[in-house]
Amino acid sequence: MDIRTLTEKSPVIADMKEQKEVIWINPDKTDFASACVGAELSMKDIDDAEARLARFAPFIQKCFPETADRGGIIESVLTPIPEMQKLLNKKYGSGLSGRLLLKQDSHLAIAGSVKARGGIYEVLKHTEDLAFENGLLSEGDDYGKLASPEMRGFFSRYKIQVGSTGNLGMSIGIMSAAIGFTVIVHMSADARQWKKDLLRSRGVTVVEYESDYSEAVKNGRRLSDEDPMSYFVDDENSRNLFLGYAVAAKRLAGQLAEQNVAVDAEHPMFVYIPCGVGGAPGGITFGLKHVFGDAVHCFFVEPVNAPCMLLGMASGMNSAIAVQDIGLSGATHADGLAVGRPSGFVGGVMKKHLSGELTVKDAKLYDYMRDLLEAEDIFLEPSACACFQGPIRLMASPEGRAYVKENGLEGKLDQASHIAWATGGSLVPEEIREEYKHTYLD
Repeated sequence: MDIRTLTEKSPVIADMKEQKEVIWINPDKTDFASACVGAELSMKDIDDAEARLARFAPFIQKCFPETADRGGIIESVLTPIPEMQKLLNKKYGSGLSGRLLLKQDSHLAIAGSVKARGGIYEVLKHTEDLAFENGLLSEGDDYGKLASPEMRGFFSRYKIQVGSTGNLGMSIGIMSAAIGFTVIVHMSADARQWKKDLLRSRGVTVVEYESDYSEAVKNGRRLSDEDPMSYFVDDENSRNLFLGYAVAAKRLAGQLAEQNVAVDAEHPMFVYIPCGVGGAPGGITFGLKHVFGDAVHCFFVEPVNAPCMLLGMASGMNSAIAVQDIGLSGATHADGLAVGRPSGFVGGVMKKHLSGELTVKDAKLYDYMRDLLEAEDIFLEPSACACFQGPIRLMASPEGRAYVKENGLEGKLDQASHIAWATGGSLVPEEIREEYKHTYLD
């Protein structure tokens, strides 16, 4: 399909080609019950992932004492940010009513990003599979014994490899090294130097590429496939990564209940998640839809120069198209979102679940970062601040107002909750934070 045909089929692509900020409402979204018909994955799979994380909690607590307060469960806080809501309404005319909250996956233990969910879960799943296959674990065992020198010696015979722009590599690398695996992270040119340095300090081998994320993944997969002792974590197609992210929804349900935040037909919830290749936002959305059904409305946010998931979904081509095909470079200051080609698997699953997408200019990421620091004294890395484009733009836009009307949400917005999903930031070194604070783009 040529570009002219694409833009005629979906006018939003013409605006994307010009690097304009857009709001796209998914025309294929349907009610939750219909969306689940014939689905490959279900709530049973999410429950299974949740149970596996609970089994590993004793091991995680032994290796990472910072998780002791939660008994080895890796979870982030849900924080009301009323001062940020006031600032957004005053500074940007957002017209945001209801309640704005921040899901601080930016501060998840061990990896300091949302990737601590899917990335760490996939490593643990592979660890469990190897341990059972080799008679090192039996049903009912205390998984804390996996932290022994003998166990580390066994796992050191195996490799784990992954392609990453930064945060996924951090989560895979840190957890894999803790278990004892030999770890190789293939990092694209967009990855920040401090992330490479941190991984190397943990004994992880970092292979650097001058090309983009897709090339790092391609090479990592090829090298792993050539080694029978190597396991490749496939961010583009992994069901395990996806389910690790989905568990977040069950945890969120408990946190909302603790804060007396209702989510139902009369109390809708809007969730805004930064998006790169799609695994993390897709998994989280999949979980949220299974927990809250039609009461939750999920939106992804991508940089204007790397809107790969939006391009894949709006064109209907999913992973068969890359942003470079419409003249975009894929280069962005939002290093974790610097992806040119989306996950076809995630695009397929999201076709009936996702409410829509927004894009955001890089300059605004730094502005939103400073806004949150000023209003709430919370630091996020710039790519994570893409989440604020949702509450700032959606309700103030014609597209957003049409979505509200078509979904019968008029008159309910005062009782709505809005969750900005913060995806990374707590491990950013202080000198880099200062650099970010003083970065201004045109």
